[in-house]
Amino acid sequence: MSIALLLEMAASAEPDRPAVVSDEVRFTAGELSVLADGGAGVVSAAGAQTVVYVGTGGAMLPLLLFSAARAALPFCPLNYRLSRSGLHELIDRLPQPVIVADAEYADVVAGSGWRVVESTEFLAAAGASAPFNEFADPDGVGVVLFTSGTSAQPKAVELTHNNLTSYVMGTVDFGAAAPDDAALVCVPPYHIAGVGAALSNLYAGRKTVYLRHFDAREWIRLVAEEGITTATVVPTMLDRIVSELEREPIALPTLKNLAYGGSKVPLPLVRKSMDMLPGVGFVNAYGLTETSSTISVLTPEDHVAAFEASDPDIARRLGSVGRPVPGVEIEIRGDDGKVLGPDEVGELFVRGEQVSGRYTGIGSVLDADGWFATRDTASVDADGYLYIGGRSDDTIIRGGENIAPAEIEDVLVEHDAVHEVAVVGLEDAEWGQLIVAVVVPEGGASPDGEELRQYVRARLRGSRTPDRVVFVGNLPTTPTGKILRRVIVDQLRLARA
Repeated sequence: MSIALLLEMAASAEPDRPAVVSDEVRFTAGELSVLADGGAGVVSAAGAQTVVYVGTGGAMLPLLLFSAARAALPFCPLNYRLSRSGLHELIDRLPQPVIVADAEYADVVAGSGWRVVESTEFLAAAGASAPFNEFADPDGVGVVLFTSGTSAQPKAVELTHNNLTSYVMGTVDFGAAAPDDAALVCVPPYHIAGVGAALSNLYAGRKTVYLRHFDAREWIRLVAEEGITTATVVPTMLDRIVSELEREPIALPTLKNLAYGGSKVPLPLVRKSMDMLPGVGFVNAYGLTETSSTISVLTPEDHVAAFEASDPDIARRLGSVGRPVPGVEIEIRGDDGKVLGPDEVGELFVRGEQVSGRYTGIGSVLDADGWFATRDTASVDADGYLYIGGRSDDTIIRGGENIAPAEIEDVLVEHDAVHEVAVVGLEDAEWGQLIVAVVVPEGGASPDGEELRQYVRARLRGSRTPDRVVFVGNLPTTPTGKILRRVIVDQLRLARA
């Protein structure tokens, strides 16, 4: 099934229903459909084989996504924060691109050798172009997304129309949104969560409000003024929203659900958020680019049960990412490839129609049975709740013992004087690697490094005690909140030199 059919279904069912709000731009489902037909005509006439977007998103994300789909072309949103050379390098890896760029990025992509159209020009051309609609092969590539490249060169993930529609139809009921439902989207357009939100909210019949440049105060204003009922944020955003609400408490009576994901959220922040927003249902969503977005969810009911539980086995679920969504299977495998039992830590493998596992220039990396190796360490408890330990590449090997940074981070972040923490390994001639805890202190706190070391030692095995504790003002992260451990290690090496 082509993702273009999701828009056709929405436009046919309720053409006058508000679909997109972005600054001063507002489209109904019917208006978006007409513009997408015209946009398909624009990119088809350009002789393109790929539709590239460099910009901050908003209304341009769904418009270009569906314009490309109706022209049976892959859509590839790029990270607008990259340098000129970084963007050109990625563009050169894509076949026959036409580039649509917001005005502030048009000069950055100019000189790439390919046609560049400013977003406002594309919008005007889409409104004036003859409609075009070609049925895309459901097994053809609908979206290409580059991985963040936090540990290696970015890979181009190919998501087919079937991958994407399987995710949407497996997790959302068509037209299920109430008439006043509205979603606030502030994740970047080049992230799978942004693409997934554009598709699933439209399919559900939910108005999508875009905040192209995140600001906690503006986020709160939009929730209040647009009657937002559901929103998705990354950890750094949630932290800033909570801090803003602490400074200036504001009631958000329409907000029903708040999803967080993109990277691990510290449990103290989750608890504080639930305390401050008692009427909101919290959702922890875990997924990867290669899996077309979410593959497991910790539901609002799970959050409340874990938050209020006296049973430690239930209480610990607040640190999980819930259970797999319909249509997704998971396995935890050991180094020997054997499937592990409950609470045993290994590598997470996933399988399902929404799982791509295919890269441009590499092909499919699925195994013979269709399983995708996520490279995330994980475990599953006896009730099927999934716990993510972090990237297998981040494992610290000290004295021949494998140590997961998350194990130490989960302990340290519970200390009253610790706001954020990242644990990394630093090369050492004697031990192979040293354990270094990089700590952002809580506001106004002045923690002692040795005190924090003993705090960990009292709760974990001695081999898990950090060798060093370093204090910093903030941790380097991607726009979606993933900690850039490679950058931290480079900074530590430089400081040591």
